[in-house]
Amino acid sequence: MKKQIHKIIITSMFASICFITTIVIKIPSPLNGYINLGDVAVLLSAWFLSPYCAFYASGIGSALADAFSGYTVYIPATFAIKGVMAIVAYYIFKIANRKFGKILSCVISGAVAELIMIFGYYLFEGLLYGFGGSLLNLPANFIQGGAGLIAGTLVFNIFDKTKKL
Repeated sequence: MKKQIHKIIITSMFASICFITTIVIKIPSPLNGYINLGDVAVLLSAWFLSPYCAFYASGIGSALADAFSGYTVYIPATFAIKGVMAIVAYYIFKIANRKFGKILSCVISGAVAELIMIFGYYLFEGLLYGFGGSLLNLPANFIQGGAGLIAGTLVFNIFDKTKKL
């Protein structure tokens, strides 16, 4: 029971971190979206939590940020995209870590997860605005993905050395 409560608390903490890192810095992108640092927390949740806890922390925290920021149309897509990012990053990290070590595993798993984000929003916005228009947000999503990958890997390295999570 104590272990389950700990898991719920840590998952909630990561959901809060996803929420905060998503809403603190918002740079508008061409199609009503915004560039943010939430992917840092999404990737960290994948690398530190179980896959299901990472899914819920990333999906709920990021979707709540959309809700509180007025991007309600994005809520279901964000929940799914960020949750899937976390699960994929988790499993690729676990597999790659056996062969490449932690930092390279962060880069590999994070890059794949960020490609899921880029492709996921491209599809969602393509259905919403048309695929020609959806191309306008690709550069912004690549910037967000690259920043999330770099910052997430750096923060992971700091926390991993402290052995606190």
